[in-house]
Amino acid sequence: VRLVESGGGLAQPGGSLTLSCIASGNDVSINAITAMGWYRQAPGKQRELVASITTGGGENYVDSVKGRFTISRGNAKNAVDLQANSLKPEDTGVYYCKADFGPGIYAWGKGTLVTVSS
Repeated sequence: VRLVESGGGLAQPGGSLTLSCIASGNDVSINAITAMGWYRQAPGKQRELVASITTGGGENYVDSVKGRFTISRGNAKNAVDLQANSLKPEDTGVYYCKADFGPGIYAWGKGTLVTVSS
């Protein structure tokens, strides 16, 4: 499965961005996805979970983005969006899409850079 992210860029503090991720592959692989999520890595820091969503619709957010970011999958099992509102400079980082297929089985995208600065 190949994951491709898009939608990163420069935003001002208080602004918004929408990140999108699409997974491509054969039907067996796509149907095996159990959850998708967004992680980010700020300069000099470890990669951290931002938000995730299961195929059943269960959502999980890191505390720092609750109430500001929303993850969604719509009707597509192979796509996930992250609506990021009220952006802060500390949201700056490379955002990675991840697809889970079961315990210890996952795929990563190459990432998209989000910079929040005035």
